[in-house]
Amino acid sequence: MVYNFNLGIGWASSGVEYAQSYRGIALRKAGIPAKFVFTDMFPRDPLEPMTKNLYFEDDEIIWLYTFFTDFKNAPVTYAKEDFEHTFQDTDYHYKREGNVGTYTFVESDTFYRAYFIDKESDYIHRVEYVSGGKLIRKDYFSYAKMYSEYYAPVDKMARFFLRRFFNSDGTIAYDEVLEEGTDNATYHFKDRIIDSKQELIGYMIDKLHLTEKDYVIVDRTTLLGQPVFQHAKPAKIGVVIHADHYSKGSTNEQYILWNNYYDNAFRMHKYVDFYIVSTDEQKHTLEAQFEKYCGVHPNIVTIPVGCLDTLRYPKERRKPYSMMTASRLASEKHCDYDIKACAKIHEVLPEITLDIYGEGIEKPNLRELIKDLHAESYIRLMGQHNLTDVYEKYELYLSASTSEGFGLSLLEAIGSGLPIVGFDVPYGNPTFVDEGQNGHLFKYDEKTSEVDKVQALSDMILKYFTEDEQEEFHKHSYEVASTFLEEEVRDQWIRLFQ
Repeated sequence: MVYNFNLGIGWASSGVEYAQSYRGIALRKAGIPAKFVFTDMFPRDPLEPMTKNLYFEDDEIIWLYTFFTDFKNAPVTYAKEDFEHTFQDTDYHYKREGNVGTYTFVESDTFYRAYFIDKESDYIHRVEYVSGGKLIRKDYFSYAKMYSEYYAPVDKMARFFLRRFFNSDGTIAYDEVLEEGTDNATYHFKDRIIDSKQELIGYMIDKLHLTEKDYVIVDRTTLLGQPVFQHAKPAKIGVVIHADHYSKGSTNEQYILWNNYYDNAFRMHKYVDFYIVSTDEQKHTLEAQFEKYCGVHPNIVTIPVGCLDTLRYPKERRKPYSMMTASRLASEKHCDYDIKACAKIHEVLPEITLDIYGEGIEKPNLRELIKDLHAESYIRLMGQHNLTDVYEKYELYLSASTSEGFGLSLLEAIGSGLPIVGFDVPYGNPTFVDEGQNGHLFKYDEKTSEVDKVQALSDMILKYFTEDEQEEFHKHSYEVASTFLEEEVRDQWIRLFQ
């Protein structure tokens, strides 16, 4: 069994979760059994629809908190009428707005607020109980009540002090007790008390009864690395490197500054059976650094975090002068450079358009920038979408990110024949772009000014639309993409386990 450890997942997940999704598909088709372990809490949305949204099978999912109960990952099916059958007081008013239903009880100063899984459904995910104007409890449901959170009024605030987990028959499985004024918790089982979440993860790993035939792959080592290294043996342990793994500007002949997400995993190399990177360039760099700074030669393998099930061709003519980009809307993705470059080109190519797909904390800033540039008519923020059949509608993909471990959206773009314009930075863009054949890359260093970066992007975009043989560029992107088809990536996983 291959156990893949991660923290969380969401509707707008990062590249790590999408990488796991691709891996799940590859392992499934290779006939290699796998589980995907998530260790975050998911209080706002049920876990199952988010995992299904990324094509995980329900029986592949292990959630830390229900691992110690008899609940399985499953759709929410706790119905409104089942909830109403629990009422002792039947004299109430009910009102529903969207996905929220409110029960107000006539004889007491009490109301319940039920959250349905969507605006049309009668299946309830959670319920909040308010008495005397004070929140006292929240219940969370799947096909039955999974857990409850208990609150007490302290300084006119609702203080969360206990989370109780149940089995499907309503019996108590264990309690999570919160330490007042902190995020620390202890976990109370019938036969033991566990002092921290890291110890709880270690206890879960012990209960998996791993053998030398099993594999544990860690996708995020923060919080997870230590319990995995301590408890997963005799299983083989692998760590996936999803991003640039060191700071070039803070590294010299005597010292290397590892990316803080991987620092512990690199220092614990004697416990790691293999590291996985997405490109040969990163593999060679990391091998040389381990030898130079640590005097060791760990096993490092190249397996792309993504793959393509097929090459996708446009069903109709691509929209002329159209560009797109897709990513988390985070500062390091530099969608602001894309916007400024597009606005600059619009002065000479008024037909140019740019659509930006994704969600993130930078969205309000990007919207304001588009407004300030008076670019609303040709630059759009598209939000989160399934992009499977979207890339093929565009002419060109923009990638202004200054660091990518691989770049799943880049792979998907060339898989739909899109050329790429961006920066020549590790490790994504150079993996997919052959200069002058299916795109253009600008080589710069950290001292390059923003003005120069934006100018370089606009120059390369203009060159593509006014000088390049666009059909030849599309053709070459398909040729590059063909080396990332599902069969090849699947075989690389098989070779690793063999």
